[in-house]
Amino acid sequence: MPDRPKPFSSEWMNAPASKPERPGRVRRNANQRVVSFFGHFPGERVLTIFVIVILTMGSFWFAGPHGEAQVTTGVSLVAQAPETPQIRFAAPRPTAETEISTDSLPVTGGDSGQSQAPVVPDLNLQPAPLEEQPTTPGGLLPNNRILSYYGFPDNVEMGILGEYDMDRLLELLREQAAEYEAADPSKPVILAFEVVASVAQQAPQGDGSWLLDAPSAMLNEYADFTRENGMLLILDAQIGYRTVENDVKGLRPWLAQDHVHLAIDPEFAMEEGQTPGSHIGSVEAAEVQWAQQWLVDLAIDEGVPPKLLIVHQFKESMIADKASIAPMPGVQLVIDADGWGPPDQKRAAYDFVNNATAVEYAGVKLFYKQDDPMMSAEDIVNLDPSPLFVMYQ
Repeated sequence: MPDRPKPFSSEWMNAPASKPERPGRVRRNANQRVVSFFGHFPGERVLTIFVIVILTMGSFWFAGPHGEAQVTTGVSLVAQAPETPQIRFAAPRPTAETEISTDSLPVTGGDSGQSQAPVVPDLNLQPAPLEEQPTTPGGLLPNNRILSYYGFPDNVEMGILGEYDMDRLLELLREQAAEYEAADPSKPVILAFEVVASVAQQAPQGDGSWLLDAPSAMLNEYADFTRENGMLLILDAQIGYRTVENDVKGLRPWLAQDHVHLAIDPEFAMEEGQTPGSHIGSVEAAEVQWAQQWLVDLAIDEGVPPKLLIVHQFKESMIADKASIAPMPGVQLVIDADGWGPPDQKRAAYDFVNNATAVEYAGVKLFYKQDDPMMSAEDIVNLDPSPLFVMYQ
């Protein structure tokens, strides 16, 4: 076989075309005529070049303008990539801070024809439950509501305790407690008597205190009765011309008992030249703090449960520098919104005492004779905050 150039080499591309060698002449038949027809087509080199050109042009055609630009300009694919489209929402998606108004949400009707509550989207929010964390573990609050009758025995002018004997008082108090348990079943009601232990007078008395102390036998009788009936006894100190410390320390024999607690009434804590009943007195914040600490120490020394300290207030001046008073572990402080009047005035006083100037636990006092009309148990439990100490005079 003669030497031939390598296909697709420069010699192969530039070599002159030559006619293929034909075999010797033979008689022509139909097959020979077909072969002779195809013999007029170009040679293999020409056909090969033609096919290459067609394929190359076809590749440009199918690649389109972007492919042609990439090939001809050399622009990188990153630069030519279209900008990522921005996803837009018809309305902002809710987040934890989004406030959802139910006013525009659909309301669907049930079979009964009554409207159901609006359907609020589930945001998968799991807020921590709000719980009252007592400063003093083991105390009576906040898991209970204390309901108390107030007064001085055998004196009808000083509250309901002076109108009935103890057995009848207990019956009436239980009836009153049933109303509170119906209005707020979440708070078991603990019954109490609040006895005025040092009674303010309009004259100096022998020791210059302007006070008369309740007889020891009376306090013993009430201490025994309340203990036997599962009640609390609260001893009310009206201070007069004594100091809080001097008046309270005299009650230690009874306060040392596990069910006996303390109340302070600043209304009758007088300064020089003042007369109980004619002037409205006051105590200093430091005196309240002293009483808190003294009750903490007393409970520890006597091995009894934490004490309650109730402080009555219906005017701002009754507790000077109230803002400096704070809850103290070991004692539970209740500020009792005192004073009588119609419901709107009592609500205003309560809001000031137990919201604007709140300290720890909220209390309220009601008057059977002076409050007109008197607020119901449901009215009282619906106050904000709901009082955990309620007293009737």
